[in-house]
Amino acid sequence: MFVGSLSVDLLLGDVHSLKGKRAVVRPIVAEIARKFAVSAAEVGHHDLHRRALIGVAVVAADAAHCREVLDSCERLVANHPEIEILSTRQKLYGEDD
Repeated sequence: MFVGSLSVDLLLGDVHSLKGKRAVVRPIVAEIARKFAVSAAEVGHHDLHRRALIGVAVVAADAAHCREVLDSCERLVANHPEIEILSTRQKLYGEDD
């Protein structure tokens, strides 16, 4: 069993309030969770209206599948023109960790 995690640090485009931030981030998180059957949430920068940190977690039988799913999630986020990805970080945990 392997657990993979992905964190994506985002800079949001033309957003001027926390309500506007929610309108951008919430649909992205929902799309990730629905499309890839993973757990996804906004996990950081809650008080900043132009920044967001999205976290994704997946559990799979092999490491390659975890990486494939996380890479797909990252590509989905990158395809949104209203945001800019500042950084991403993937981590993989195996049974020995």
